[in-house]
Amino acid sequence: MSTFNVGTSKVAVLMGGRSAEREISLLSGQGVLKALQSVGVNALSFDPAQQLITQLKEQKFTHVFIALHGRHGEDGTVQGALELMGIPYTGSGVMASAIAIDKHMTKRIWRAEHLSTPSSVWLAPHQQTADNINAITKQLGLPLMVKPPHEGSSIGISKVTEQAQLLPAIALATKYDADLLCEMFIEGDEVTCPVLGQGEDAVALPVVKIVAPQGAYDYQNKYFTDAVSYHCPSGLPAEEEKNIQALSVAAYKALGCRGWARADVMIRASDRQPFLLEMNTSPGMTSHSLVPMSALAAGISYPQLCLKILSTAALDSVAGVDAV
Repeated sequence: MSTFNVGTSKVAVLMGGRSAEREISLLSGQGVLKALQSVGVNALSFDPAQQLITQLKEQKFTHVFIALHGRHGEDGTVQGALELMGIPYTGSGVMASAIAIDKHMTKRIWRAEHLSTPSSVWLAPHQQTADNINAITKQLGLPLMVKPPHEGSSIGISKVTEQAQLLPAIALATKYDADLLCEMFIEGDEVTCPVLGQGEDAVALPVVKIVAPQGAYDYQNKYFTDAVSYHCPSGLPAEEEKNIQALSVAAYKALGCRGWARADVMIRASDRQPFLLEMNTSPGMTSHSLVPMSALAAGISYPQLCLKILSTAALDSVAGVDAV
């Protein structure tokens, strides 16, 4: 468990890093840093792309708030280093982080737990033959989504509506990831639901409904335009919102998440069935981000949210074991 105390703790806000989401991580990290400082936390920025991670121990940081996104920050690698150094950190542990960053592995666990997620085809590099690629549209139909399975922030994602678009979409996705994930497209409402806590204490925050121009909720529209509208309260029927919250908590628990995360969900228009897309274990905390928006609808301010997340900082390893 965390031993966080505002008066005695020294907190590193990890931001930047080396992933394709570095730019967004810097925005998230600066927001978290200012928020924590505003409530009296001794917080400092730390960019693992510019400083050796071992300096966290040398500089006597007592806790880490992880505001890194994507690889080398959200995938269990930094979490493992912090475990070895014995420094409690925010968010999910090593295993849950490693699983959640991999959309294919995430889907396998959700399917095993009988949680609804779109049908998909995953191809390792040696499986990306002409025959296998041509078979994708036969298996999933059109339209479909093509994704790099280890990236976030909609980086490298394409919607394919005709066969001729498939190869360019695959070329884009494999620019970011050797593996390839193709997923049945779900026509309907796009929503997201943050979850806070751990185990039986995990609770869902209000659902946010996302309305993007022509459905293009891409990297640019997510972070750098005001073209997307967000609705929180979502405007969904109360029972439907409750069902999505329950699904999000179940998905969170199935992956072994802790601290906080955000589930992305599509609601199929034809029958209003929700489908889990992915679990973000280190969600964005920028001015356009959805966890702060949802928290505010629940009466939790941005600084209060940051402090609440920080208070859950913990280690997977057994307390009392000597750190390396």
